Amino acid sequence: MAFKAMTSKEVTKKVFNKEKLFVLDVRNESDFQDWKIEGKNFQYLNIPYFELLDGVEEILDQIPAGQEVLVVCAKEGSSVMVAEMLSDAGLDVSYLQGGMKVWSEHLEPVKVGELKDGGELYQFVRIGKGCLSYMVLSNGEAALIDATRMTDIYLNFAQSMNAKITHVLDTHLHADHISGGRVIAEKTNATYWLPPKDAAEVTFDYEPLEGGHDVTIGETKILIHSLYSPGHTIGSTSFVVDEHYLLSGDILFIDSIGRPDLAGLAEDWVGDLRESLYKTYRELSEELIVLPAHFMIIDELNEDGSVAEKLGTLFVKNHGLNIEDENVFRKLVTENLPPQPNAYQEIRETNMGKISPDTEKQREMEIGPNRCAVR
Repeated sequence: MAFKAMTSKEVTKKVFNKEKLFVLDVRNESDFQDWKIEGKNFQYLNIPYFELLDGVEEILDQIPAGQEVLVVCAKEGSSVMVAEMLSDAGLDVSYLQGGMKVWSEHLEPVKVGELKDGGELYQFVRIGKGCLSYMVLSNGEAALIDATRMTDIYLNFAQSMNAKITHVLDTHLHADHISGGRVIAEKTNATYWLPPKDAAEVTFDYEPLEGGHDVTIGETKILIHSLYSPGHTIGSTSFVVDEHYLLSGDILFIDSIGRPDLAGLAEDWVGDLRESLYKTYRELSEELIVLPAHFMIIDELNEDGSVAEKLGTLFVKNHGLNIEDENVFRKLVTENLPPQPNAYQEIRETNMGKISPDTEKQREMEIGPNRCAVR
């Protein structure tokens, strides 16, 4: 039988379409338990590669007949060898091209909606990492929000849409992934906006993005209104786009809320977090569509692969928005937190411009799932 490569884009489509897929992950058990490809109708078998060096005969009865099989490893090499052995045993299988390293970097653009005066809003879903970034397009101009380090994807997309990136914004100083904002701004001569309270230690020039500041895109004046909403970081700033979309950064997610501890100041910032969620956001229209900077679980994806929900719906369904007792809230967001992101201090320093790791080191720093949320 044949075996072939399956790209991250192809796997992403299977996730979005809720297709069935049998994933044979040949990484070590600890790596698999920490982070894996997730799909609503995916089945899994984790057998470390070194246990298969003498052949795959002993696991053949664990692989369902007639189901599409994908072999996964860290960087591709081991999965190719296992896929070849399975193929020699008579199975029709695929291996993940580039392995989990490439899966972590894949961005899938999803159109969120039209804007009032003819513009468009796209969400870039980093399916393997849970990161979400955005591009606002209007009259040949584009604004980019919370860009990842895979800068060419945004540059090529803007070019395909005949748009020039004129503004680049980060909702906060990221601690779980390396921002591509500064690099893109330098390549396009765009204005790079940062919340100044998060930028006290940065080593580069930026435009301070204060609460209440408006950024316009294109001749149609698509409005990006900034809203100071601290708590995840002291400078965290949300954006209201076109009076219809709320880009919430890492303050509010669909099924969870932001964690306040990634700068070591959880006790100091928990009050800000509650104020942002329970007062600032409560004063906004419940019809706003919340577009967060991350998702935590695959169930947060909509039918089209987007991650979005009305603010009013979240007020009802999101547990983190319905904790009346302040002490209970404080306990939730300061105790029993998930592990902190891999290399988060180095990532923060990179985003400040203090260190400049090479591409391979940046990949290593980012390996793993989204850990910016509290449920």
